[in-house]
Amino acid sequence: MKIGFIGTGVMGTGMINNLLKHDFSVTVYNRTKAHASQVLANGATWADTPAAVTRVSDVVITIVGFPKDVETVYFGDDGIFSAAKAGQTLIDMTTSSPMLAKKIFDYGAARQIDVLDAPVSGGDIGAKNATLTIMVGGSQQVFDRVKDVFAAMGTSVNLFGGPGQGQNAKMANQIMIAGTMTGLTESLEFAKSAGLNLDQMIQTIQGGGASNWSMGAYGPRILKGDLKPGFYAKHFLKDLRIALEVADEMKLDLPATKLAKQLYETMVDQLHLGDLGTQGLIDVYEHKS
Repeated sequence: MKIGFIGTGVMGTGMINNLLKHDFSVTVYNRTKAHASQVLANGATWADTPAAVTRVSDVVITIVGFPKDVETVYFGDDGIFSAAKAGQTLIDMTTSSPMLAKKIFDYGAARQIDVLDAPVSGGDIGAKNATLTIMVGGSQQVFDRVKDVFAAMGTSVNLFGGPGQGQNAKMANQIMIAGTMTGLTESLEFAKSAGLNLDQMIQTIQGGGASNWSMGAYGPRILKGDLKPGFYAKHFLKDLRIALEVADEMKLDLPATKLAKQLYETMVDQLHLGDLGTQGLIDVYEHKS
């Protein structure tokens, strides 16, 4: 099975490296070729456009930044659909809009092209270690056909239903992450103001009922002043906006998620810190104090 992979950013690089470790043939494209240097050195092949990737692949995977980037990659002049043929499988692993996922699915179905939406959770660590959680929308038959591809990148892989349901599952995931990110930030700020030992506090939290992935992954980074992105804050803000848009369509009020969105809007839109990791939220509190 020949894999095409579009997007060699923080997440894509780790995912591609793991596909290569499992002896998949991988052809890649990224807007900036220099960002693909690591995977090319590890054995991936370069193609100049998404269409060129598609022409030589059985399965094409995409993980890019924003829904507008997804739309361009699939529907642009040199996009995937300009070259895709019946029988190919397309998997969008970007966290994107459920409505766009359905649009891509319907366009593919009309041309006998199989489409899955399969956003991931686990950040740069999960991508590097092949321990991603993968949430999939689409048909059972197509899902079963590419299980080995998913298994090379993640340890928890679940099909949630038809097109767009993978994205909806990811929105539920991001709503949970919003709570843990604000919780870890405020917990550390409180502990700091109270004069507690922060390393000891993190160990204590992780050993009890408050234990959570965000504190374990990002708490120690914050103490070291490491705000480099495992997952960009600007992309997380995009996710929260999508989640709240979908919630509005369902006439569902999510006040805590709205507050998290406001905090990340301060970080990204006002302080211009969107290229930091999500743990950079600590700077919003430091800026206020």
